[in-house]
Amino acid sequence: MRYDEAGVDIARADRALGSLKNTIRSTFTPHVKSDVGHFAGLCAVPGAPPGTPWLAASTDGVGTKILIARDTRREREVAGDLVRHCVNDILVMGAFPLFFLDYFATGALEPRVLAACVEGIAEACRGEGVALLGGETAEMPDLYSAGDFDLAGTIVGTVPPERVIDGARIRPGSELWALPSAGLHTNGYSLARRIVAGAGLAWGDRMPGAGGTVADLLLAPHRSYFPALRPWIEHGALEGLAHVTGGGIPGNLVRVLPAGTRARIARSSWTWPATFRALQALGDVETAEMERVFNLGVGMILVLAPGRSAEVTTGLTAAGEMPFRLGTVEAGERGVELHD
Repeated sequence: MRYDEAGVDIARADRALGSLKNTIRSTFTPHVKSDVGHFAGLCAVPGAPPGTPWLAASTDGVGTKILIARDTRREREVAGDLVRHCVNDILVMGAFPLFFLDYFATGALEPRVLAACVEGIAEACRGEGVALLGGETAEMPDLYSAGDFDLAGTIVGTVPPERVIDGARIRPGSELWALPSAGLHTNGYSLARRIVAGAGLAWGDRMPGAGGTVADLLLAPHRSYFPALRPWIEHGALEGLAHVTGGGIPGNLVRVLPAGTRARIARSSWTWPATFRALQALGDVETAEMERVFNLGVGMILVLAPGRSAEVTTGLTAAGEMPFRLGTVEAGERGVELHD
Protein backbone atom coordinates (compact mmCIF):
# COMPACT_ATOMS: atom_id res chain seq x y z
CA MET A 1 0.00 0.00 0.00
CA ARG A 2 1.01 3.62 -0.57
CA TYR A 3 0.12 6.90 1.15
CA ASP A 4 -1.22 8.47 -2.05
CA GLU A 5 -3.56 5.49 -2.49
CA ALA A 6 -4.95 6.39 0.94
CA GLY A 7 -5.65 9.90 -0.32
CA VAL A 8 -2.55 11.76 0.91
CA ASP A 9 -0.05 12.97 -1.70
CA ILE A 10 2.96 14.44 0.12
CA ALA A 11 4.76 15.42 -3.08
CA ARG A 12 1.74 17.29 -4.42
CA ALA A 13 1.34 19.15 -1.13
CA ASP A 14 5.04 20.08 -1.12
CA ARG A 15 4.77 21.44 -4.66
CA ALA A 16 1.68 23.45 -3.83
CA LEU A 17 3.21 24.96 -0.72
CA GLY A 18 6.48 25.61 -2.52
CA SER A 19 4.68 27.66 -5.13
CA LEU A 20 3.18 29.85 -2.39
CA LYS A 21 6.39 30.73 -0.54
CA ASN A 22 6.77 34.13 -2.16
CA THR A 23 3.11 34.92 -1.51
CA ILE A 24 3.66 34.19 2.17
CA ARG A 25 6.90 36.17 2.28
CA SER A 26 5.12 39.16 0.76
CA THR A 27 3.30 39.61 4.08
CA PHE A 28 6.46 39.72 6.18
CA THR A 29 7.08 42.85 8.19
CA PRO A 30 10.54 43.91 9.46
CA HIS A 31 9.71 42.18 12.74
CA VAL A 32 9.61 38.66 11.22
CA LYS A 33 12.75 36.72 12.18
CA SER A 34 12.26 33.42 10.35
CA ASP A 35 11.61 32.18 6.84
CA VAL A 36 9.00 29.87 5.38
CA GLY A 37 9.65 26.20 6.06
CA HIS A 38 10.72 26.20 9.70
CA PHE A 39 8.73 24.29 12.30
CA ALA A 40 7.58 27.59 13.81
CA GLY A 41 7.55 31.25 12.89
CA LEU A 42 9.51 33.86 14.87
CA CYS A 43 8.56 37.48 15.33
CA ALA A 44 10.09 40.28 17.38
CA VAL A 45 7.81 42.45 19.51
CA PRO A 46 7.55 45.89 17.85
CA GLY A 47 9.14 48.62 19.95
CA ALA A 48 10.58 46.22 22.52
CA PRO A 49 14.09 46.90 23.92
CA PRO A 50 17.00 44.91 22.44
CA GLY A 51 17.24 41.44 23.94
CA THR A 52 13.50 41.13 24.53
CA PRO A 53 12.40 37.56 23.79
CA TRP A 54 10.86 36.94 20.40
CA LEU A 55 7.49 35.28 19.90
CA ALA A 56 7.35 31.80 18.37
CA ALA A 57 4.10 30.46 16.92
CA SER A 58 2.87 27.30 15.23
CA THR A 59 -0.47 25.81 14.16
CA ASP A 60 -1.24 22.12 13.66
CA GLY A 61 -3.80 19.34 13.96
CA VAL A 62 -3.82 15.63 14.77
CA GLY A 63 -5.00 14.28 11.42
CA THR A 64 -7.17 11.22 11.02
CA LYS A 65 -6.03 9.83 14.36
CA ILE A 66 -9.25 11.61 15.37
CA LEU A 67 -11.31 8.94 13.59
CA ILE A 68 -9.88 6.17 15.78
CA ALA A 69 -10.48 8.28 18.89
CA ARG A 70 -14.04 8.93 17.75
CA ASP A 71 -14.79 5.27 17.08
CA THR A 72 -13.37 4.20 20.47
CA ARG A 73 -14.70 7.18 22.48
CA ARG A 74 -11.13 8.15 23.46
CA GLU A 75 -11.29 11.76 22.31
CA ARG A 76 -9.59 13.09 25.43
CA GLU A 77 -6.36 11.29 24.57
CA VAL A 78 -6.03 12.65 21.06
CA ALA A 79 -6.88 16.16 22.28
CA GLY A 80 -3.83 16.05 24.55
CA ASP A 81 -1.72 14.97 21.58
CA LEU A 82 -2.62 18.22 19.84
CA VAL A 83 -0.99 20.30 22.59
CA ARG A 84 2.14 18.17 22.87
CA HIS A 85 2.65 18.16 19.09
CA CYS A 86 2.49 21.96 19.01
CA VAL A 87 4.84 22.29 21.99
CA ASN A 88 7.42 20.20 20.13
CA ASP A 89 7.11 22.34 17.01
CA ILE A 90 8.18 25.54 18.77
CA LEU A 91 10.64 23.68 21.02
CA VAL A 92 12.81 22.83 18.02
CA MET A 93 13.35 26.58 17.53
CA GLY A 94 14.49 26.90 21.15
CA ALA A 95 11.15 28.39 22.26
CA PHE A 96 9.26 27.55 25.44
CA PRO A 97 5.44 27.56 25.37
CA LEU A 98 3.38 30.46 26.71
CA PHE A 99 -0.26 29.97 25.67
CA PHE A 100 -2.46 27.79 23.47
CA LEU A 101 -5.61 28.35 21.38
CA ASP A 102 -7.84 25.50 20.23
CA TYR A 103 -10.32 25.11 17.37
CA PHE A 104 -13.08 22.49 17.60
CA ALA A 105 -15.33 22.02 14.57
CA THR A 106 -18.23 19.58 14.23
CA GLY A 107 -21.46 18.94 12.37
CA ALA A 108 -23.73 18.71 15.43
CA LEU A 109 -22.33 19.52 18.84
CA GLU A 110 -22.16 16.55 21.23
CA PRO A 111 -21.49 17.90 24.74
CA ARG A 112 -19.65 14.74 25.82
CA VAL A 113 -17.21 14.95 22.90
CA LEU A 114 -16.60 18.68 23.36
CA ALA A 115 -16.01 18.21 27.09
CA ALA A 116 -13.59 15.32 26.46
CA CYS A 117 -11.60 17.38 23.98
CA VAL A 118 -11.39 20.48 26.14
CA GLU A 119 -10.51 18.40 29.20
CA GLY A 120 -7.77 16.61 27.24
CA ILE A 121 -6.37 19.89 25.96
CA ALA A 122 -6.48 21.47 29.42
CA GLU A 123 -4.80 18.45 31.02
CA ALA A 124 -1.97 18.59 28.48
CA CYS A 125 -1.65 22.36 28.90
CA ARG A 126 -1.26 21.95 32.65
CA GLY A 127 1.39 19.30 32.08
CA GLU A 128 3.37 21.62 29.80
CA GLY A 129 2.86 24.79 31.86
CA VAL A 130 0.80 26.39 29.08
CA ALA A 131 -2.26 28.63 29.47
CA LEU A 132 -5.32 27.65 27.45
CA LEU A 133 -6.03 31.25 26.56
CA GLY A 134 -9.03 30.79 24.29
CA GLY A 135 -10.40 29.04 21.25
CA GLU A 136 -13.32 28.54 18.90
CA THR A 137 -16.17 26.04 18.76
CA ALA A 138 -17.94 25.80 15.39
CA GLU A 139 -21.02 23.82 14.32
CA MET A 140 -21.15 23.30 10.55
CA PRO A 141 -23.73 20.63 9.69
CA ASP A 142 -23.33 21.07 5.93
CA LEU A 143 -19.57 20.50 6.16
CA TYR A 144 -19.22 17.71 8.75
CA SER A 145 -21.31 14.54 8.90
CA ALA A 146 -23.05 13.50 12.09
CA GLY A 147 -20.49 12.39 14.67
CA ASP A 148 -17.52 13.94 12.86
CA PHE A 149 -15.32 16.56 14.44
CA ASP A 150 -11.92 18.11 13.88
CA LEU A 151 -9.32 19.64 16.17
CA ALA A 152 -6.61 22.19 15.49
CA GLY A 153 -4.49 24.33 17.74
CA THR A 154 -2.16 27.30 17.77
CA ILE A 155 0.65 27.68 20.25
CA VAL A 156 2.64 30.81 21.08
CA GLY A 157 5.89 30.77 23.01
CA THR A 158 8.94 32.90 23.61
CA VAL A 159 12.63 32.55 22.84
CA PRO A 160 15.49 34.95 23.61
CA PRO A 161 17.20 35.93 20.33
CA GLU A 162 20.50 34.43 21.47
CA ARG A 163 18.86 31.06 22.18
CA VAL A 164 17.20 30.54 18.80
CA ILE A 165 17.95 27.11 17.30
CA ASP A 166 17.73 27.45 13.53
CA GLY A 167 20.40 25.01 12.36
CA ALA A 168 22.89 27.73 11.44
CA ARG A 169 25.54 26.19 13.72
CA ILE A 170 25.32 22.75 12.10
CA ARG A 171 28.59 21.78 10.41
CA PRO A 172 30.08 18.70 8.74
CA GLY A 173 31.06 16.43 11.59
CA SER A 174 28.01 17.21 13.72
CA GLU A 175 26.42 14.11 15.22
CA LEU A 176 22.80 13.03 14.82
CA TRP A 177 21.08 11.55 17.86
CA ALA A 178 17.46 10.50 18.36
CA LEU A 179 14.90 10.34 21.13
CA PRO A 180 12.31 7.60 20.62
CA SER A 181 8.67 8.16 19.75
CA ALA A 182 5.83 6.45 21.61
CA GLY A 183 4.22 5.27 18.37
CA LEU A 184 2.87 6.97 15.25
CA HIS A 185 2.35 10.19 17.23
CA THR A 186 0.02 12.23 14.95
CA ASN A 187 1.09 11.40 11.39
CA GLY A 188 0.56 8.65 8.83
CA TYR A 189 -2.89 7.65 10.06
CA SER A 190 -4.61 7.67 6.68
CA LEU A 191 -2.24 4.93 5.54
CA ALA A 192 -2.31 3.11 8.89
CA ARG A 193 -6.12 3.05 8.92
CA ARG A 194 -6.18 1.79 5.34
CA ILE A 195 -3.77 -1.01 6.27
CA VAL A 196 -5.87 -2.00 9.27
CA ALA A 197 -9.08 -1.99 7.21
CA GLY A 198 -7.45 -3.99 4.43
CA ALA A 199 -6.37 -6.62 6.96
CA GLY A 200 -9.94 -6.89 8.27
CA LEU A 201 -8.97 -5.87 11.81
CA ALA A 202 -11.24 -4.10 14.31
CA TRP A 203 -9.92 -1.56 16.80
CA GLY A 204 -10.23 -4.04 19.65
CA ASP A 205 -8.39 -6.83 17.82
CA ARG A 206 -4.80 -7.73 18.62
CA MET A 207 -2.36 -6.42 16.02
CA PRO A 208 -0.38 -9.43 14.77
CA GLY A 209 3.19 -9.36 16.03
CA ALA A 210 2.83 -6.09 17.91
CA GLY A 211 1.70 -7.14 21.39
CA GLY A 212 -1.37 -4.96 21.82
CA THR A 213 -4.76 -4.05 20.43
CA VAL A 214 -4.96 -2.00 17.25
CA ALA A 215 -6.58 0.90 19.12
CA ASP A 216 -4.05 0.93 21.97
CA LEU A 217 -1.09 0.85 19.60
CA LEU A 218 -2.41 3.46 17.18
CA LEU A 219 -3.62 5.77 19.97
CA ALA A 220 -0.29 5.73 21.81
CA PRO A 221 0.27 9.34 22.95
CA HIS A 222 2.30 11.90 21.08
CA ARG A 223 5.27 12.54 23.37
CA SER A 224 6.37 15.97 24.53
CA TYR A 225 10.14 16.42 24.53
CA PHE A 226 10.00 19.69 26.44
CA PRO A 227 10.88 18.31 29.91
CA ALA A 228 13.84 16.32 28.58
CA LEU A 229 15.29 18.98 26.31
CA ARG A 230 14.62 22.14 28.30
CA PRO A 231 17.91 22.15 30.27
CA TRP A 232 20.00 21.47 27.17
CA ILE A 233 18.28 24.24 25.24
CA GLU A 234 18.91 26.61 28.14
CA HIS A 235 22.59 25.61 28.12
CA GLY A 236 22.92 26.17 24.37
CA ALA A 237 24.08 22.59 23.84
CA LEU A 238 22.03 21.83 20.71
CA GLU A 239 23.01 22.81 17.17
CA GLY A 240 19.70 21.71 15.71
CA LEU A 241 16.45 19.88 16.46
CA ALA A 242 13.96 18.21 14.13
CA HIS A 243 10.50 17.07 15.23
CA VAL A 244 9.74 14.00 13.12
CA THR A 245 6.16 14.42 11.89
CA GLY A 246 4.61 14.16 8.41
CA GLY A 247 7.30 13.34 5.88
CA GLY A 248 9.24 11.10 8.23
CA ILE A 249 12.92 11.51 9.00
CA PRO A 250 13.98 12.71 5.52
CA GLY A 251 11.20 15.28 5.20
CA ASN A 252 11.80 16.87 8.60
CA LEU A 253 15.53 16.68 9.24
CA VAL A 254 16.27 18.46 5.96
CA ARG A 255 14.33 21.49 7.26
CA VAL A 256 17.08 22.33 9.77
CA LEU A 257 20.14 21.59 7.63
CA PRO A 258 22.05 24.61 6.29
CA ALA A 259 23.25 24.74 2.69
CA GLY A 260 26.31 22.62 2.03
CA THR A 261 25.47 19.95 4.61
CA ARG A 262 24.00 16.50 4.19
CA ALA A 263 22.70 14.09 6.84
CA ARG A 264 23.81 10.49 6.53
CA ILE A 265 21.81 8.00 8.60
CA ALA A 266 22.39 4.26 8.93
CA ARG A 267 19.22 2.19 8.90
CA SER A 268 20.98 -0.22 11.25
CA SER A 269 21.20 2.50 13.93
CA TRP A 270 17.91 1.42 15.45
CA THR A 271 15.18 -1.20 15.22
CA TRP A 272 11.70 -0.19 14.19
CA PRO A 273 9.19 -0.66 17.03
CA ALA A 274 6.83 -3.59 16.58
CA THR A 275 3.86 -1.39 15.56
CA PHE A 276 5.66 -0.17 12.45
CA ARG A 277 6.93 -3.62 11.52
CA ALA A 278 3.39 -4.96 11.86
CA LEU A 279 1.93 -2.20 9.68
CA GLN A 280 4.54 -2.80 7.00
CA ALA A 281 3.84 -6.54 6.95
CA LEU A 282 0.05 -6.18 6.97
CA GLY A 283 0.05 -3.61 4.17
CA ASP A 284 3.03 -4.93 2.19
CA VAL A 285 4.45 -1.39 2.28
CA GLU A 286 7.84 -0.74 0.71
CA THR A 287 10.57 0.41 3.08
CA ALA A 288 11.06 3.69 1.21
CA GLU A 289 7.35 4.45 1.63
CA MET A 290 7.47 3.64 5.35
CA GLU A 291 10.41 6.03 5.73
CA ARG A 292 8.53 8.76 3.86
CA VAL A 293 5.33 8.48 5.92
CA PHE A 294 6.09 7.37 9.49
CA ASN A 295 8.52 8.38 12.23
CA LEU A 296 9.51 4.69 12.64
CA GLY A 297 10.31 5.14 16.31
CA VAL A 298 12.28 8.39 15.98
CA GLY A 299 10.32 11.21 17.57
CA MET A 300 12.96 13.93 17.84
CA ILE A 301 16.37 14.31 16.22
CA LEU A 302 19.16 16.19 18.01
CA VAL A 303 22.11 17.64 16.12
CA LEU A 304 25.09 17.85 18.46
CA ALA A 305 28.66 19.06 18.20
CA PRO A 306 31.04 16.11 18.74
CA GLY A 307 32.41 17.80 21.84
CA ARG A 308 28.97 18.01 23.48
CA SER A 309 27.40 14.69 22.52
CA ALA A 310 28.69 12.66 25.48
CA GLU A 311 27.58 15.30 27.98
CA VAL A 312 24.12 15.70 26.47
CA THR A 313 23.34 12.03 25.90
CA THR A 314 24.62 11.02 29.34
CA GLY A 315 22.43 13.69 30.90
CA LEU A 316 19.40 12.58 28.90
CA THR A 317 19.97 8.96 29.92
CA ALA A 318 20.19 9.98 33.57
CA ALA A 319 16.85 11.76 33.15
CA GLY A 320 15.20 8.55 31.92
CA GLU A 321 15.51 9.06 28.17
CA MET A 322 16.95 6.51 25.74
CA PRO A 323 18.98 8.50 23.19
CA PHE A 324 20.58 6.61 20.34
CA ARG A 325 22.94 7.71 17.61
CA LEU A 326 21.52 7.92 14.10
CA GLY A 327 24.41 9.16 12.00
CA THR A 328 26.45 12.20 11.08
CA VAL A 329 26.37 15.40 9.08
CA GLU A 330 28.67 15.56 6.08
CA ALA A 331 29.59 18.17 3.50
CA GLY A 332 27.49 17.92 0.36
CA GLU A 333 24.25 18.83 -1.32
CA ARG A 334 21.58 19.62 1.27
CA GLY A 335 19.53 16.51 1.92
CA VAL A 336 19.04 13.39 4.01
CA GLU A 337 20.39 9.97 3.02
CA LEU A 338 19.31 6.74 4.72
CA HIS A 339 21.71 3.92 3.87
CA ASP A 340 22.01 0.23 4.65
